[in-house]
Amino acid sequence: MKHQIHMTAKRSAWLAIGTIAAALALSACDKAKVPLPGERVSVLQLNTELNADPTLADVAVRLPKPYVNDGWAQVGGNPTHAMYHLQASADVLTEVWSADIGSSADSAQRLLSEPVVAEGLVYTLDAESLVRAFDVETGSVVWQADMTPEDEDDDLFGGGLAVAEGKIFITTPYAEVYALDAKTGAFVWRATAPAPMRSAPTVSDGRVFVITIDNQLVAYAVDDGRRLWSNAGVEEAAGLLGGSTPAVLGNVVIAAYTSGELLAFDVVNGNSLWTDSLAGRARTSSVAALSDIRGRPVIDRDRVIAIGNGGVMASIELRRGERYWDKDLGGTQSPWVAGDFIYVMTSSSEVVCVTREDGRIKWVRPLPPFEDMEAREDPVYWSGPVLVGDRLLVTGSNGIALSISPYTGEVLGKQELPDRSHLPPVVANEMVFMLSDDAELIALR
Repeated sequence: MKHQIHMTAKRSAWLAIGTIAAALALSACDKAKVPLPGERVSVLQLNTELNADPTLADVAVRLPKPYVNDGWAQVGGNPTHAMYHLQASADVLTEVWSADIGSSADSAQRLLSEPVVAEGLVYTLDAESLVRAFDVETGSVVWQADMTPEDEDDDLFGGGLAVAEGKIFITTPYAEVYALDAKTGAFVWRATAPAPMRSAPTVSDGRVFVITIDNQLVAYAVDDGRRLWSNAGVEEAAGLLGGSTPAVLGNVVIAAYTSGELLAFDVVNGNSLWTDSLAGRARTSSVAALSDIRGRPVIDRDRVIAIGNGGVMASIELRRGERYWDKDLGGTQSPWVAGDFIYVMTSSSEVVCVTREDGRIKWVRPLPPFEDMEAREDPVYWSGPVLVGDRLLVTGSNGIALSISPYTGEVLGKQELPDRSHLPPVVANEMVFMLSDDAELIALR
């Protein structure tokens, strides 16, 4: 699937004018030119193949022991987005139940919200802002709530969910943030945001953090929804569909903007701690030219690990903002940190294992970028990876899940899914949950 891009009319007009001017300039100077013989190759697409670092050939990958996480209460698993090595009940996943969450994705709307799991319930947000809570064991609906305003005519989509302190917090594309009782769905409070939201909130230590589509980070109070502080970044004319979710550890919150900026703030007062940029230099396509940070930043111990669509992945000191290392890797999926290694999916459909200490590449596993490789048609959008039971799980928009060895990059197995999906899997209490494009929530064990 190609990335979806939204663009303002003003920006589109300027691009159109620039294209016409460039065409006129070329037509005026190409009359007497004779093309040089030979194959034409874009210099921006040279030397893009990734290779393992030969100095790591004798270095063995060692991972933390798998553990059972009882919930996945926020997008990314927890406020830091570092979940390490999760445990699953079996090597081969079998469907336990499936349930309809509401409106599905289509040409006009998208399912952008990943499920969250807490205290025996799994929560979903469909393409028309309907929240449903399901029983984890049976898949039966416990409660539901429609977050679309009564006077709203437009069919907007986006937003996300987070569960904390007995409440479920909901961001919506209608520029509103809600808190409901997590067990019953009863209304608790509503707050207005400065702009619509595409991504999920993060909740930590009495604060709800949200990022709007125009690059504003806003902090609300968990108890009553009052606005505590906000930061306004630079608004971008175009960006990838969706958005990143803030990462929080202690008194530091990390926000990723569509401008490619990565920013750190004090959670109490919103004071800026540092700013970095993951905007790359290479521009191999119109999509790669977008500097958007779509994947969630991860806080692992004293480091922030993040990757931008523009072509830069970096490891940054949490409180001072100094770079430990950076790598010419671009992607829209969240990195997965485990022990001394980091796994990441690149925009070129490669799963890459790099060392946490210095960013050297241990191994690279290319995945099929197209369903029809011979004709290079029907692009496959890969989501993940998620480290579960000594294997990396990635899911594709072609309805296929792959198990990859975290130690060598070898493909261990292939499993057909009930349907296509553009969202990564979620793991809780040794169960795996997937949300398909046709709004079907699938529980596997």
